[in-house]
Amino acid sequence: MHTVALATAGHLLHFELGVAYEIFGNPPREALENWYDVQLCGPGSVKVGPFAVEPDHGLDHLISADTVIVPACADVDEPPPTELIDAVRAAHEAGARIASLCTGAFVLGAAGLLDGRRATTHWAHTDELSARYPLAEVDPDVLYTDNGSVLTSAGKAAAVDLSLHLIHLDHGANIANSVARRLVVPPHRSGGQAQFVATPLEVSGDNRLAQLQSWVLERLDQPLTVTDMARRVNTSPRHLGRQFRAVTGQTPLQWLLMQRVRRAQEMLEKTDQSVESIAVATGMGTATTLRRQFKRVVAVPPDSYRRAFRSTSAD
Repeated sequence: MHTVALATAGHLLHFELGVAYEIFGNPPREALENWYDVQLCGPGSVKVGPFAVEPDHGLDHLISADTVIVPACADVDEPPPTELIDAVRAAHEAGARIASLCTGAFVLGAAGLLDGRRATTHWAHTDELSARYPLAEVDPDVLYTDNGSVLTSAGKAAAVDLSLHLIHLDHGANIANSVARRLVVPPHRSGGQAQFVATPLEVSGDNRLAQLQSWVLERLDQPLTVTDMARRVNTSPRHLGRQFRAVTGQTPLQWLLMQRVRRAQEMLEKTDQSVESIAVATGMGTATTLRRQFKRVVAVPPDSYRRAFRSTSAD
């Protein structure tokens, strides 16, 4: 059973800790026998918002965990407890996957785990994170970052997004979607999506951009261009690009490619269709193009992805 250790020490925010405990501690029916063993680890009684929490284990248990999640710190001006920093660093050196929620990124930074890696936290604290840990590549505009063994998320709702992302990695899209349905949240938001809308959406009140996205998703097998998309909502390609960047943090072509790759992921998980057929169905055209783009986005080839997720998604 995959062990998820929630690393607690000092004064924490209750939302992020509650999110992690709820998501990883309650298996969906489809994964009752293959879920996570969640352990609350800390040096003793921990203050979580207005509450006091008694951990199940000491911080020494982090070193044997498969995944360590560091919830949000209540005060980023207060240095993280040294024992927490040391335990998180030791867990990473032992091979654990380390994920921070919101300001938990400051613990990862203090442990040296953000050096040379992309990271994020709540947008209100990204400048401080960057100043304190200059070797980290801090991105204030994304929901979460995934460096493989080190992951970080932005504030509040982004903790849910990163948690669902981890479940998707471990159990596949079907299980992640099942958890999302229980939580009544969207099943997946890309880590590259903007933390918040920086500028108003300059379209009519019927939200034509959302309608355009739905229209595109019904036509992923077609060779769509930005001009086609702009024409659909009666605007210019340049104006459409500004709208997409304001809402999603991506250009229209980046967003379109991500949707094609996501559709390919679903088909690899749920069907036995060949890579060639999936390439056509997702608008990639050829298996060569699909393999190149899929590996660039997902970091593994389509065949490897299918082998890793097919068994858990086919149930």
